[in-house]
Amino acid sequence: MRSMAMSTREAAVTSVTYVPSRRPRALAWWSGAASVVLLGLVAARWEPLTATDRAVADATHASAVDSPVLVRISLVLTDWVWDPWTMRAFVAVAAVVLWRRGERWVAGRLAAVAVGAAVAQQALKAVVGRDRPRWPDPVDSAHFAAFPSGHAMTAAVTCGLLWWAAAVAGRRTAATGATRPRRAAAAGPASVRWAAAAAAASVRRAAGRMSARTVAVVGAVSAVGVGLTRVYLGVHWLSDVVGGWLMGACLAAAAAAVPVRLAATGRAARRP
Repeated sequence: MRSMAMSTREAAVTSVTYVPSRRPRALAWWSGAASVVLLGLVAARWEPLTATDRAVADATHASAVDSPVLVRISLVLTDWVWDPWTMRAFVAVAAVVLWRRGERWVAGRLAAVAVGAAVAQQALKAVVGRDRPRWPDPVDSAHFAAFPSGHAMTAAVTCGLLWWAAAVAGRRTAATGATRPRRAAAAGPASVRWAAAAAAASVRRAAGRMSARTVAVVGAVSAVGVGLTRVYLGVHWLSDVVGGWLMGACLAAAAAAVPVRLAATGRAARRP
């Protein structure tokens, strides 16, 4: 009877539902609204916007022509480090790792949003059909239409998704750690085992928060950095990059705003 009761308690905590705060929902709404407004202005060829784009493009291109070293660095970053396929590879690896850890819902959402973002990006490029900047002395070249920037959009949605996955993993650790002190107290001398288990749980929660913050910082640098390289290399207008940032942030925030089921105790809880 006692072992059956313990199995019942363990089964009860093998999954929890992670309910996010209101911030992702608000970010999704605001970035989505801003994306729609910017899309309308680009489609209408609003003169103040096109003038700003041209002024920024002229200034950055003049600087790039005179700075071959910075151009080479920017090419390495944009074509390899922050390339859309590199970003998608990060999502694929994260999805596989989460799937193997039993986080099927989180892994599935990562993959679905990443694929959806790629499809939406190409569809918008085809519909808007905006020309890229053209130069008599280009320092780089690119294919397909300009709006939105695929590099900026992919970086924004990828980094947002990875931050969300790291935050969810931290919540899973907290849920797992919350059950372990109770088991330790029931297994032996209460004071020592409880203190050790509680301390270990605190360390795991702190590590989870640190991991999410690290992903957030690296992701922000990557998303901003790749957008700036696209403008600097003269293959995108500034509004292309801003549109990519907004749309990527909208998709990532929308994914993070929906509650998700977590496997609270992981593989260890499924062992007999």
